[in-house]
Order: sequence, then C-alpha cells, then structure tokens
Amino acid sequence: MKLFRDASNLTRIIWVLLLLSTVIAIGFARWSLAFVSLSTFLLSLAPPIIASRWALSLPRGYLLVTTLFIVCSIFLGEAFGFYERLWWWDIGLHGFSAIGFGLTGFLFVFMLFDGDKFAAPPSALAFISFCVGMTVGATWEVFEFFMDQVFGMNMQKSGLIDTMGDLIVDAIGSLIASVAGYFYLKDWRTWIFGQAVTAFVLRNSALYQRFKDRLDR
Repeated sequence: MKLFRDASNLTRIIWVLLLLSTVIAIGFARWSLAFVSLSTFLLSLAPPIIASRWALSLPRGYLLVTTLFIVCSIFLGEAFGFYERLWWWDIGLHGFSAIGFGLTGFLFVFMLFDGDKFAAPPSALAFISFCVGMTVGATWEVFEFFMDQVFGMNMQKSGLIDTMGDLIVDAIGSLIASVAGYFYLKDWRTWIFGQAVTAFVLRNSALYQRFKDRLDR
C-alpha cells in the first residue's frame, strides 16, 4: 500500500504498536483502551489520506510528527492520563498544534498565490497564518465545551481558566508560526521551520512552481 511505503520506519512501527495494543486490549476485554488505540491509529491515517485526496505529498518527517502528536494527545493523554499526571502536557500539545496549524495555513495560502511571494506581502501571509492557528485552537475549545456539556466529560478541566490558558498558548504558537512564515519569505530558509517548509514545497513543486524555480537558481 502506497500509504505505508511513503511512511518512515518509525511511523510504521507506531502504527503496528497501535494495532497490537488494540488486539491485546480486546483480548483482555479492555474496551476503552481498545477504542482509544484504534481511534488513534485511524486518526493518524487521516492526514496522508486527506493529502492524497487533494493531490498533495507529505514529507516523511511531517507524517511522523503528526502521528506522534495524535499518539501523545489521544493515546497517552487520554488512555494513560498524561493530562492529569503532567501539568505541562496539555499546554505543550496546544502550543505545538498551534505552530503546526499556523504553518499549514501559511503553506495553503502560499499555494493559492502559486508560490509567488510578490502576489501578497509577507506580512499578509503571516497574518493569515496566525488567524488559521487561532481559528483551529478556538474550534477545539468549542469541541471540548460541547463534549463536556453533551456527554458529561471533563475536557475543559477547570472551565474558563483552562479554556483561556489554552487560547493564550494557541496565540503564542500561532504567532511563532506566522513569524516563521514571514522570515521564510524573507529568505531565512536554513533554520528548522524553513527546512520543513522547503521540504513540503519541493515534494509538491507543481503547486509552488514559480517559487521552486527561485529555489533552484
């Protein structure tokens, strides 16, 4: 299957472990663990499946990072209680996801301009990246509120304080992503965020043709 061939060895190992965890949990009648394990596995497949539907190619590093994030947030966070055991777990994941979604928003908007940084000023693309990260973060908080009110869960923990703290972390992460996108357009491509963006651009060169031509010069 192309999906597994395109994944790194570590990503494939994580997928196999999640499936083994599902089977073992079913064998011991640990239904909640089985559900979380299977859900984590299926959600980790969502990014490459969605990307393929949009004719996008994800770098192996991007796929590994998204898989690790889903494992940390759902499998470790919910099934093994890392949110309660480690006070910084939720904060770290929110900040990390805000950076990721902000960079994703930057790549999407950049693609709309066919990789031509002169079609819109870098500051405009950076602002849109910030808005994307904040929008995703706010949408997640609405989801947590919905789950708590409808299904009696406790995803918001301490209520307003937890929600506002998460949004503040989302804002910081989105700001980091937007600043990274801004400096990327200012030819700062050697640092870690710049290398990640370049890897995605090169794997999807047809969508960033004009910008790729400048990279090749």
